[in-house]
Amino acid sequence: MPGTKDEEILSLAAREGRVLLTFDRDYGELIYLKGMSAPLGVVHLRFVPLSPLHPAEVMLMLERVEGLQIERRYTVVEPPRIRQRPLP
Repeated sequence: MPGTKDEEILSLAAREGRVLLTFDRDYGELIYLKGMSAPLGVVHLRFVPLSPLHPAEVMLMLERVEGLQIERRYTVVEPPRIRQRPLP
């Protein structure tokens, strides 16, 4: 949804119970500092993709990480690290 404001995307993802995949760090501020409703999960990719398929490959890798929970978590992927915190 190019050109759509971050607030609108966040609201839509929360309303529809979606996991938001993003390269944009603004969503953390909107959720934790401004108190906007959180979606089912957020995956913030903090790297420059090596190819158009790279983000999908990273998501598939996340599925294989034992004990990693995407739902109800704000996940930051900054290879080789993965950090998480609970969503409010």
